Amino acid sequence: MARLLSLILLFALNGCISAISYGEVPHEELARNAPCASVGDGRMEQKLFLVTTRLPDCRTTVPALTPHRGFGTHYGMFAAVQRSANGKLPKRAEPSLSLSNDEIWWAQLKTASERENGKVLVYVHGFRETFKTASADTAQIAKLGQFAGPAILYTWPSRGELLSYGVDQTNMYWDERNFKNFLARLAEQPWVTDITLVAHSLGSRLVIQAVEDVDRNILRQDAGNISRIILASPDIDRQEFERDAGIGILAKRMVDSGRRVTIYLSKKDKALGISNTIHGYPRLGRPHCFDPFEGKRLEAAGEPVRCYPASSSDPQSAGLQGLTVIDTTDVSNSSSGHSDYLASARACEDFAEVLRDGSGVEGQRLRTPLPYVFRLAPYAKGEKPDHLGRCNRFGAGG
Repeated sequence: MARLLSLILLFALNGCISAISYGEVPHEELARNAPCASVGDGRMEQKLFLVTTRLPDCRTTVPALTPHRGFGTHYGMFAAVQRSANGKLPKRAEPSLSLSNDEIWWAQLKTASERENGKVLVYVHGFRETFKTASADTAQIAKLGQFAGPAILYTWPSRGELLSYGVDQTNMYWDERNFKNFLARLAEQPWVTDITLVAHSLGSRLVIQAVEDVDRNILRQDAGNISRIILASPDIDRQEFERDAGIGILAKRMVDSGRRVTIYLSKKDKALGISNTIHGYPRLGRPHCFDPFEGKRLEAAGEPVRCYPASSSDPQSAGLQGLTVIDTTDVSNSSSGHSDYLASARACEDFAEVLRDGSGVEGQRLRTPLPYVFRLAPYAKGEKPDHLGRCNRFGAGG
């Protein structure tokens, strides 16, 4: 019975069960009215910026974002919904949203960025996210990192449904060109000096492909302003990352320019465990030992059976230059192990420090035989950390 249920879930996650409905209203009608005309000034009390390829619904005075593909890229600003004391998002509240004229939006971003010496934060969400959940996560990330500069949510048309993994994956690939164009335009701005990219789950694929494209084609040849890339629970083929990162996002010229990549992963990540089964090869965000002989070697050496990304030329090497891997397995707190960076107290604190200055919390990272891989120290026996308070759960998915 368990095997049958697993097969049903796998088919569902591949989009075989969850059908796509066009809806009762033609998409052209949803985006035709005034709030979608991009003539507003985009002013909001909170300086949270929005870039989206979701189809907006502008049939009322306050626009909403649907899970459908839009006809172009929309810009705006938003104020996220705050979570309640138990960390849940209220069902009836929706984030405030104001769409904006392209030219005005970029001018406002320039002003906000220059106040903080050209620093910009961009968050790209993953699978099963709505605008509501992704906007809350963006607000939390900015707050955790005490980021005073402009924080940008890039939201692509995820269905926000458990049984639509295949649909989300398809829409993520559909959106590659749109995100590349946005990131290139951002990186080319002379007033942007430092870009921090944070990506979760499927969003990591969008980010890596876009960064590699920008590195190759951007007018500012060093592309050194894309300095920090944080991949949380990345749903990426680990072997592909090992093969390509050294000539891609972690090419020597980029590392020499100051680029650093930090990966947060967990063996308790149930979502990536399923993704691993679907794709047949290990995910970057889950330290599964694809090679059983490697697992036996680690067990014989008294090490946890966890395998991490390494340089393809030498699996026993010091790893890719500029790469840091943080294993949150021992401090995992989120229900699926897929959002530890925003749900586990110790992981949140480490993530916050990386956002602020690129380092982790001193004394909480435990060294491993691989010099670029660290485990987060487990909580003491009987310790009950205030995950909600220490993560400052203004956002965070489950």
